[in-house]
Amino acid sequence: MKRIALITGGGSGIGRACGLMLGANGYHVVVTGRRLDALEESAELIGNNASAISADITDAEEVDTLYAKIETDHGRLDVLFNNAGNNVSAAPIGDVSVEDFKKVINVNLVGAFIAARGAFNLMRRQDPQGGRIINNGSISASVPRPGSTPYTSSKHAITGMTRTISLDGRPYNIACGQIDIGNAASQMTAKMGGGVPQADLSIKPEPVMDVQHVADSVLHMANLPLSANIQFLTVMATAMPFIGRG
Repeated sequence: MKRIALITGGGSGIGRACGLMLGANGYHVVVTGRRLDALEESAELIGNNASAISADITDAEEVDTLYAKIETDHGRLDVLFNNAGNNVSAAPIGDVSVEDFKKVINVNLVGAFIAARGAFNLMRRQDPQGGRIINNGSISASVPRPGSTPYTSSKHAITGMTRTISLDGRPYNIACGQIDIGNAASQMTAKMGGGVPQADLSIKPEPVMDVQHVADSVLHMANLPLSANIQFLTVMATAMPFIGRG
């Protein structure tokens, strides 16, 4: 039986790379996000093992419709890669507008909750029961960069959500883990070659890694039997400053 995976934020970057990897390894991949053209491009690249369904993960009704279609089309969901996220320009907390803070929290936390909630409910009622939720945390789930209050707050909260879903899922054979990614080459990391703020307030370039390493890691997490779980996995550019003090 073909396993079914849903990737939020599947129209580009990490989401697309993980969709390509899962699709190449026997999964039918459903990519979702707001931009149907980008999702259809991802699905075309993945090939016959893919479908594109547009949905705004911050809209509970749209997400309910998304899961209803997955259930109708495939009968079940085996893996959710809860990947969609956004950010705003770096600024000290005093210069961050309430609107910008809410914009990040609404996608990175509320949207992640809505997506995880929908996956949990489908995995709980399907037969055989169970599945796996993989949350995209970021290394900001452990330590912040200067000027990142909205993003770091959202990612610290994702860690709490991951731990709680892990407990809530035990009676239903639902596993939940988190991947924390550091400096994967993407649109969001393109500026790192020119320098980004450090803890000592200097501006320095940082190394990046190929996004393929993230896709490899997500596949490994997804392929584990439900009797085993990678609770937290960090994959990062080896020489980035995350490990030390600046």
